[in-house]
Amino acid sequence: MTTNTLRPFHLAIPVDDIARAREFYGAILGCNEGRSATEWVDWDFYGHQLVTHLAPERTGVAHHNPVDGHAVPVPHFGVVLTMEDWRVLADRVAAAGIQFVIEPHIRFEGQPGEQATMFFYDFSGNALEFKAFEDLSSLFAK
Repeated sequence: MTTNTLRPFHLAIPVDDIARAREFYGAILGCNEGRSATEWVDWDFYGHQLVTHLAPERTGVAHHNPVDGHAVPVPHFGVVLTMEDWRVLADRVAAAGIQFVIEPHIRFEGQPGEQATMFFYDFSGNALEFKAFEDLSSLFAK
């Protein structure tokens, strides 16, 4: 599928505590809060609409699959950032004491699709991956 204009995605995920979701997505990741109610919060997730819904029975640890020598959590979601924004976020997450599932590093080094990547969980066990490419045109490289 090819599109001329990238449109924001909408993703709703379960969390087990709305206050902790505000701490993680607002204070730690720096996302601006949008509309909210007692059981959900809209976030500006790097220009996309992420909604954290209170659903404690739906949270937990993901499955893992091997990729490039690491155990990648499945499911996961995230955003492709600029290299500079990726470095800033890695520092912010580390400073907040968030444990990385996969430490910030360069994956597929010297190969098509070379990318910076890092994985960590939010406070409800949702896995996030943030990537960056020196050359964004290699995003879908084979």
